[in-house]
Amino acid sequence: MALKPMKIAVLMGGTSFEREFSLNSGRNVTRTLEAAGHTVLPLDTTKTLVETLRDQKPDAVYIALHGKNGEDGTIQALLEFLGIPFVGSSASVCRQAWNKALLPHIVATQQAANQACGSETFAAHWLSRINLSEVTLREMGAATALDLVAERIEGGYPVAVKPTRGGSAMGVNKVDSVGGLADALLDALSFDAEALIEPWVTGTEIAVCVVGTGVDARILPPVEIAALQGFFDVEHRLDANLVEYYSPVRPASLAKTENEAQAALAAIEAAALEVHRAYQCRDLSRVDMIWDGTKPIVLEINVSPGMSESSLFPIACEAANLTLDSLFEELLANALGH
Repeated sequence: MALKPMKIAVLMGGTSFEREFSLNSGRNVTRTLEAAGHTVLPLDTTKTLVETLRDQKPDAVYIALHGKNGEDGTIQALLEFLGIPFVGSSASVCRQAWNKALLPHIVATQQAANQACGSETFAAHWLSRINLSEVTLREMGAATALDLVAERIEGGYPVAVKPTRGGSAMGVNKVDSVGGLADALLDALSFDAEALIEPWVTGTEIAVCVVGTGVDARILPPVEIAALQGFFDVEHRLDANLVEYYSPVRPASLAKTENEAQAALAAIEAAALEVHRAYQCRDLSRVDMIWDGTKPIVLEINVSPGMSESSLFPIACEAANLTLDSLFEELLANALGH
């Protein structure tokens, strides 16, 4: 049943490095909600935001902000303080998801709890990671120990270097030897105060969109991301001609036989649900991973997935025969029930 027409504030833009991505998402969300008959307030996060929200009294908020202050719990905490329902995870969940270094701890803790309850089936795997801060590198001499990376990272080089907090592949670099670490770390630290170093995994890149909360969460058809050259970096995300998307994932990208591909897909979907639930995400998320030929390697979870016309979530919705207006109706209904 469709929701009665409501007043919905769509927050977009912001001041993060991902402002343009956010504006694209927000505009698409706004168009979809307006077409469904809702009154939409498209709002940037300016100094008048709180005054406008208190004055206009929206029934709910859709957060289309990406990056710092939009995904790190900042705006969520503000809306919780103001008492305005919003789509998406709580401020505390967002704070944890924003820090990629926490993923192994959060998922492993949940797996241990599951095991204590008698469940021994675990689908999610992750990478060994080194987390270095700008302070340790610049002020404590950690830069003199970069020769240790090859032995600290399973498999050695190549490695991936990226900001500990951030999205849209900004500041992500592939490094083939110790000689390239310093520049890659400087690039990552231009986006955040900490950087991660982890193995560079070769395989099929997959995004799994999840809708719902807890035991009611469900998977949309996973999206295979096939960059035509290099990897799925910022340039590929901005230019649709540089990447091909397949939803559902092509069986040949997972295994040699149909049965093996089905088993791989089941593991991928189980891993996404496992991570979504481990973080206690609400309403929606996108779990990014790489299928390395034997198992799903989870890279990160995104609690505010892109919603532009070319974003991964709408692609998954189309594959599931789920219209965006139906999705947003469900998400808003969930938000009003929080």
